[in-house]
Amino acid sequence: MAEESFVQLRIEDQTAILSLNRPKQLNALNRSVLSELGMHIAMLSGRKDIRTVIVRGEGKAFAAGADIAEMQELSAQQAEQFARMGQRVFTALESLAQPTIALVHGFALGGGMELSMACDVRIAAEGTQFGQPEVQLGVVPGFGGSQRLPRIIGAGRAMHLLLSGERIDTQTALAYGLVTQVVPADELLEAGLRYASVLHKLGPVALQYVKRAVYDGAELDLARGQALEANLFGLSFATKDQREGMRAFLEKRKAEFRGE
Repeated sequence: MAEESFVQLRIEDQTAILSLNRPKQLNALNRSVLSELGMHIAMLSGRKDIRTVIVRGEGKAFAAGADIAEMQELSAQQAEQFARMGQRVFTALESLAQPTIALVHGFALGGGMELSMACDVRIAAEGTQFGQPEVQLGVVPGFGGSQRLPRIIGAGRAMHLLLSGERIDTQTALAYGLVTQVVPADELLEAGLRYASVLHKLGPVALQYVKRAVYDGAELDLARGQALEANLFGLSFATKDQREGMRAFLEKRKAEFRGE
């Protein structure tokens, strides 16, 4: 009998779709889920035939958080190791060369919200609830929530959500910039694939450099951030994609990028 897979992978039109598959537990994140997710991410990191990556959840939720049943008896040392495991996996996801899209529905709480924030873009289904409710359990976020949330929505709003544990709805998440689009639940996957198809028409190397400019630049002061941007701008001129993109523009045709 085959072992149960907690993270399923399928490829559709150059898009890798990673689906969390613990629907009865609302896709709660435990060590097994994180381990499988990490293995898939490592495999995808070297594949030039994969242009985008979608992360979603099966059942009624994207991910309702880390698995409290597994966490409750952890020692301080074990808890830190668990947090570092989640951070490693989510950082690997964020570091993928391919643009990543979180398709969020139902609940994105605690570790689930942290997983969504490790993706480049978040699209939400109507009625989704977001939050970092860890303080209500007597703990703090462990998978990067206290670091990514302020970078995405600003320190003031992030501090309120982290201190209160308050949940927000999709319209508030949209107003905060946490998500970029809200769609009916039955159109969520279609919206994600449609967005991915737009990115597929663009230069893969340029998209990778955009990610590096934004994520690496966020750690720098303005002068060094602009120096990074200028460096990446220059590097893009050493690519076949740059020559193809500009030639196609001047020839008034669609560019055919190859990620070279």
